[in-house]
Amino acid sequence: MNRRKFLRTGALAGGAGTLAAPAVLAQAPLVMKMQTSWSASNIWQEFAKDYTDRVMAMSGGRLQIDLLPAGAVVAAFQVLDGVNDGVIDAAHSVPAYWYGKNKAASLFGTGPVFGGSATTLLSWFHEGGGKEFYDELIQDIMGLDIDGYLGSPMFAQPLGWFKTEVNSTDDIQGLKYRTVGLAADLMQAMGMSVAQLPGGEIVPAMERGVIDAFEFNNPSSDKDFGAQDVAKQYYLSSYHQASECFEFLFSRMFMEDLDPDLRAIVIHAVEAASTANTAKSMRRYSADLQWLQNEAGVTVHRTPKEILDAQLAAWDTLIPELEKDEFMKRVLDSQRAWVEQVAYFELMASPDYALAYEHHFPGKLKLG
Repeated sequence: MNRRKFLRTGALAGGAGTLAAPAVLAQAPLVMKMQTSWSASNIWQEFAKDYTDRVMAMSGGRLQIDLLPAGAVVAAFQVLDGVNDGVIDAAHSVPAYWYGKNKAASLFGTGPVFGGSATTLLSWFHEGGGKEFYDELIQDIMGLDIDGYLGSPMFAQPLGWFKTEVNSTDDIQGLKYRTVGLAADLMQAMGMSVAQLPGGEIVPAMERGVIDAFEFNNPSSDKDFGAQDVAKQYYLSSYHQASECFEFLFSRMFMEDLDPDLRAIVIHAVEAASTANTAKSMRRYSADLQWLQNEAGVTVHRTPKEILDAQLAAWDTLIPELEKDEFMKRVLDSQRAWVEQVAYFELMASPDYALAYEHHFPGKLKLG
């Protein structure tokens, strides 16, 4: 018996003296408890709120969402278990955080970049069979009672924050570096020593010397962490996490209890949040990057081509190892075929935006 039927039948079982109760219960909003993997001050908590605001508005208040930050119920890296165990009803996170449970989860966010962007990955999820692969991994292979969706494609993540300039692959050898997911394998293959840490632990780890350098995701989150207080060299562009999206996790039991229209709202609001999150990230990330440069004394670099080339070469060595796993090979084959088709169109159709930017704002870009 689902909880909605329980409420109805339980109230009726009270007898004639309690006949007014079912009407009150029927009008009471359902409450979804949703926890994120982000601190309350992280811009990504705002992204999650963009989602919850849309669900509550579209449901006319019939579905309320109690949005909680990391650690409110479970730790940042434990929301997957929290949803599966019914401790929380939903979560906002990223698949790379489940690397320790099944490495294949990282293919949905920190896998090899064949030439497509995060938007290419999201289109594969919806139109190229990605959702079916995702369900096979989460539900069949990992045995979790979860229905999940990708949404809100991310900009390519920075190589990260360093205390001194890194101009070649020699400069990163032996550095203790924070990243997550398959990006950890990639950076280790390039000679780094990698620690996988939640966002809130990064700056303290830098201060204690546990790590020498790190990446998280974007100028706004990095600024809010206080990255500018522990390092001044910021490198944008990298192939370690260049096609990642957010992940929306829902308890299948909770979803089955919802009326069909509410279930549809919960699912399709992920798409609505993608638009809102993208617009907000464009405004905030760009403004905060300017603040880091102009107010915090941070030097912003483009990652040297030598390092980017080395990342691609490192992926070439990792992919055959990943493909020894039958499921991962099927996913990678599907992604490769999708990117070959879709990114060919994207790249052929796109003019050189950098050329136009340089035309109107000469000398501002430093792409060397």
